[in-house]
Amino acid sequence: MESKIEVLSTVKIQNTSDLYKIVDLLNRTLKHEDLMFGLALDREDENQAVFTIYRT
Repeated sequence: MESKIEVLSTVKIQNTSDLYKIVDLLNRTLKHEDLMFGLALDREDENQAVFTIYRT
């Protein structure tokens, strides 16, 4: 069975050291809703983070 991941929304936000805690909490809490959350540093500005919501 093939898994398809769909990007629902992406936003750039100010990077802080605790952002990963929010993403972890969302992933643990909402995985049964087929949602996944990602966080990455912006390639052009390391002071910005890219937060993405996916449907799995």
